[in-house]
Amino acid sequence: MLKLIFIPIAYLLGSIPFGYLLVKWAKGLDVRTQGSGNIGMTNVWRVAGAGWGIATLVLDISKGALAVWLAQHFDSSDGFLEVLCGLAALLGNIFSVFLKFKGGKGIGVSVGVFFTLLPLESAAGLAAFILAVAVTRMISAGSLLGVTTMALLTLHLEKGLNWFSGLSLLAMLLIWWTHRQNIQRILKGTENKIGKKA
Repeated sequence: MLKLIFIPIAYLLGSIPFGYLLVKWAKGLDVRTQGSGNIGMTNVWRVAGAGWGIATLVLDISKGALAVWLAQHFDSSDGFLEVLCGLAALLGNIFSVFLKFKGGKGIGVSVGVFFTLLPLESAAGLAAFILAVAVTRMISAGSLLGVTTMALLTLHLEKGLNWFSGLSLLAMLLIWWTHRQNIQRILKGTENKIGKKA
């Protein structure tokens, strides 16, 4: 039972709003009032520059990976604790306790969680992300295709539902939900594209 303490720790790790903190420190701005209002890499990049956007992504990936690594380090049984900690970190990112239960879109932390849990499936998702961005020039389209590819491949390789495929499908649904406004803009043809001037 003592190991269950890692679940709230994972949630708190996921809740750390690195994009918000970095922009506040670097520019004195609340990134939630700038650009798209999101605290993730893409909006931080727009508001504070490439370096801060990349730093946000690296830190978001790291907190997801750390949440799962801690569970793996202290419990290597059946993967159940790792899955719960991965989910807790993802929920912390989307519903941050430090930002009144609002947060990011879950991409960076998902990369950390799933590359730690499911490296092969995540690599396929990354390839799909790169392909989609290359074709559409839309980060959101790449994110949606990447997480969907990862989830469906996990479901296939795990031969049905288990802790890992269940987490990947839940993450896919959460990320599609957090990108609902992006999806509307994609359908309308108004979504931001790489290289497009404001």
